[in-house]
Amino acid sequence: MNKENIKLVGHINIKHIRDGKVIGERDIHNLITTVGKALLAGRLNGSGSPAAATYLGLGIGTTAAAAGDTALESEIVDSGLARAAATVALTTTSTANDTATLTYTWTASGTKAVTEVGALNAGSGGTLLGRRVFSAVNVVSTDQLQVTYSFQIS
Repeated sequence: MNKENIKLVGHINIKHIRDGKVIGERDIHNLITTVGKALLAGRLNGSGSPAAATYLGLGIGTTAAAAGDTALESEIVDSGLARAAATVALTTTSTANDTATLTYTWTASGTKAVTEVGALNAGSGGTLLGRRVFSAVNVVSTDQLQVTYSFQIS
């Protein structure tokens, strides 16, 4: 009996934009959380009918992402950087529509050292599908932070 392995690969692109110009860009891998795996399984077969993960959140937490995470460590709720409903799309990486993509661009209204990002399924609370911690992106008022969070099924 042949078994086909299905893999979910997460990827995050973060662009720091100042005065309309990209001044920094990062490409990092994502960590799918344990509760995120349960969310995906429930979405797949309709069990419990969890909401789709269509929100992105930023934070200032510095503890490494772990499978047991259920929330961002220290989510930002001010300075124009609060959790937001992302633009969602199916895109093609290897085969047609094999990648779910969430994109959002925040415009800062204050100064923050952003160090974490997550994909969630609610405007507040909710289930954390994925999270990643990274070295600080220091934003000041009027800077933009554009995050593209992708989940590819391969």
